[in-house]
Amino acid sequence: MALVRFSIILLALYAGGVTVYLVVLACAACRFKKKVRLDADPIRIGILIPAHDEEGQIGAAMQGVRLTRYPPALYEIWVIADNCSDATAGKASEAGARVFERTDPANPGKGQALDWFLNGHRDVYGAVDAVVVMDADTVMGVDFLDEAARSLSVPGIDVVQGYYGVSNPEATWRTALMTAALCVFHHLRPAGRNRLGATAGLKGNGMAFRTEILSRYGWPAHSVVEDVEFGVKLLLDGIKVHYNPDAVVYGEMAESGRQAESQRRRWEGGRVAVLRRYGLPLARKFIVRREFCYLDCLLDLITPPLSLLVLMVGALCLLGLLFLPGVLPVALLALAGLAFYVFAGLLQKKVSWRVWGYLAAAPFYIAWKLPLYGKLLRGSGDVKWTRTERVNKSE
Repeated sequence: MALVRFSIILLALYAGGVTVYLVVLACAACRFKKKVRLDADPIRIGILIPAHDEEGQIGAAMQGVRLTRYPPALYEIWVIADNCSDATAGKASEAGARVFERTDPANPGKGQALDWFLNGHRDVYGAVDAVVVMDADTVMGVDFLDEAARSLSVPGIDVVQGYYGVSNPEATWRTALMTAALCVFHHLRPAGRNRLGATAGLKGNGMAFRTEILSRYGWPAHSVVEDVEFGVKLLLDGIKVHYNPDAVVYGEMAESGRQAESQRRRWEGGRVAVLRRYGLPLARKFIVRREFCYLDCLLDLITPPLSLLVLMVGALCLLGLLFLPGVLPVALLALAGLAFYVFAGLLQKKVSWRVWGYLAAAPFYIAWKLPLYGKLLRGSGDVKWTRTERVNKSE
């Protein structure tokens, strides 16, 4: 019984501590202000789109870029047709992109494709001031390029992360819940972290870099969460990512259970791998330099997915009732804190009432994810890169 009580206390400390961190970020996000230079001259931008078998998506992505308010003469589009077995290269070329075909089936992955381009084509992107990286299933907001350019024109800002939202928020209850999750993960958390002087981190889509950063680094992260990994590498070198919520891109979220499981397995299993690799270096940096940004990055990495955290707190309530009543107030406060955190994100992003209504399906979503968490805990979850199936937008 003593071991059970000790385990419950440890769970309470972990879940309670992480919840406090998220509540602090939510409060800080309310006071966040983007950094932009309104009088900045326009800069030349290259838009880099890695694409693997995206013939049904690439046209819509290109059209979204063409509809932006940025002067067409100041940007160009490059598509990496990465190990494609379909007509991605031809479709992208027809839409006006400059296409670079990569064939290396033994070394697949988005990070590998980006690194291949950035290390082998400096003559191409060396002519622009900044490079934007976006996914092939993405629709770019009309103000994205202008907002990214204005942020990159602020002295000291070398990397900008825009808001990565959902293009199909009301397609199914899964995409609606993903919309709610990204309101906190892609807005509230980076805004709060920036407000507290930390890095916003990279989200894999809608990222903008000063050219010299990519010329220096290439893309040195090749894991299934290469964005998270690269953001940590930059922070360890003293480079923070700045968040601009008005630089918006919309990506398609998986609609079916099979699609969603593959996507979530990569994201969540990959973050655990990044924590294992960079946890100690971040802790050492914090101990030596006493700067909050390193502790914040470590806290971000040890924060579990929202659904898992809710499950932990719910289990803590039950365990408190059965074994240790003293932790029940902690569990109830944590539940209230998580509700505040989610509601703050939805209110700030002004989601539709339909998305609010889909929150009722959250228990089913959590139940669906239980087997996934079991696989990850057993180490049997496949976290290799695989393409998530999409709706063909060309049809």
